Amino acid sequence: MSITDQERADRSAAAMWANDRATEWLGVELVSVGKGIAEMHMKVEPHHCNGHNICHGGFIFTLADTAFAYACNSYNQATVAQHNTITFVNVGKQDDLLIARATEISKTGRNGIYDVNVTNQAGALIASFRGCSRTIKGQNFPE
Repeated sequence: MSITDQERADRSAAAMWANDRATEWLGVELVSVGKGIAEMHMKVEPHHCNGHNICHGGFIFTLADTAFAYACNSYNQATVAQHNTITFVNVGKQDDLLIARATEISKTGRNGIYDVNVTNQAGALIASFRGCSRTIKGQNFPE
């Protein structure tokens, strides 16, 4: 019995989420996932803020990287980061809701390219992230 692309993405995300203690600890919420796309949210809490009293760039990177991971794993093929870059455009402030939206740009063979825009609740761009993925052996759930 075959499943739809959306069912595959949902089941892949559920399988990953069940073991994703880092994302849970960070306070990231999986909002939606689909074939080659994902959206994650994170409210900036005091423990996310650095010495400048703004959201630490490492947490913003992790939010973007997590959205990237869920998007590129939506095919139920174990996929990891090959390399990623981020450009910080604006600051995240305490109590901001950061929204990371990952979109597949290209998927050829075992390689993928994904863009993730991180915005705040007002729609201001906080960071632009590009992730390159590599499919490895394995699946997120038996299919």
